[in-house]
Amino acid sequence: MNDMSEKFDLDTYEVGYDIPAKPGMREEDIQTPCLILDLDALERNVRKMGDYAKAKGMRHRSHGKMHKSVDVQKLQQELGGAVGVCCQKVSEAEVFARGGIKDVLVSNQVTDPAKIKRLANLPKLGARAIVCVDDLGNVADLSKGAMQAGTTIECLVEIDCGAGRCGVTTTDKVVELAKAIDAAEGLKFAGIQAYQGAMQHLDSYEERKEKTQIAIDMVREAVDALKAEGLECDIVGGGGTGSYYFESNSNVYNELQCGSYAFMDADYGRIHDKDGNRIDEGEWENALFILTTVMSHAKPEKAIVDAGLKAQSVDSGLPFVYGRDDVEYVKCSDEHGVVADPDGVLKVNDKLRLVPGHCDPTCNVHDWYVGVRNGVVETVWPVSARGKAY
Repeated sequence: MNDMSEKFDLDTYEVGYDIPAKPGMREEDIQTPCLILDLDALERNVRKMGDYAKAKGMRHRSHGKMHKSVDVQKLQQELGGAVGVCCQKVSEAEVFARGGIKDVLVSNQVTDPAKIKRLANLPKLGARAIVCVDDLGNVADLSKGAMQAGTTIECLVEIDCGAGRCGVTTTDKVVELAKAIDAAEGLKFAGIQAYQGAMQHLDSYEERKEKTQIAIDMVREAVDALKAEGLECDIVGGGGTGSYYFESNSNVYNELQCGSYAFMDADYGRIHDKDGNRIDEGEWENALFILTTVMSHAKPEKAIVDAGLKAQSVDSGLPFVYGRDDVEYVKCSDEHGVVADPDGVLKVNDKLRLVPGHCDPTCNVHDWYVGVRNGVVETVWPVSARGKAY
């Protein structure tokens, strides 16, 4: 792997206080709880998605809200050919732009005047700035911000294609917004955002396919209506880890926005591919783990580990212990995790790899990724946009 890491003088950092590990350390000496990346698995995932997108004639804009890391994004661009990054907040976008990412989409609405001002200044950091719009009033505000900054903000009209959150629901509204953007000074109409987030984690492949087809039909109708008005879409974006194969075969989407594929978490891993197999059993590999240590085994039937609620998000369920079926992570509180150990196979100071239930919010509670290859720490990367929620 090339040295693409953000420049930190790790020699000045103290292991166990500032950072969980330094390059050259053995995995068993890493301070826990912390996030580790299996670099071989991560690189295979990144290359696989890149090869898939290229074979389909698609662009892949990797989703930075998942990893919040400039270094992981650069890896996705170098090894997987990602054209840029999606993120959800202006502060996230600034982190990526300041880190040298040149094509940044805030796949969300930006309406607060202070945030619009910061968004409008992204091009001054050398980045293409793109944002989603679903409101005519927002068009005027974005135009004002761009003119004041002397920059250009590109806009995607967002379609609510099933998530029930942001976005317009009719083709007429899409056309109305696109024409307003096209006419606004300082703005550029760039296309359509249509991500079906509500169905990404549905177990059934056929159910995901059915719901994605609804989105595809909506998008195709909108693209045709825009063409009739003389408006071309540079970006027709969407597609996640649970649906990218549908959008990529639609002949209307041209940009995928997958994120979790690179790390793979427990919740995504449960969904099924077209053959009925879990997607973490062949399609994608687990590359992200919470490394945790057994800190107590006072009760013979259970071990207590140091990864509790403060080390992970459990909104999508508890983590599972990777690579073993003789023990099970069954409960957690703030600082402790309970691992059922009916046969008493664990001992104090044993380390376990946990696959988190939901990677995105889990990554956001850590400061560092420790990249491991063949049992040795190869790199330590900061979670660059950690806490950037505004």
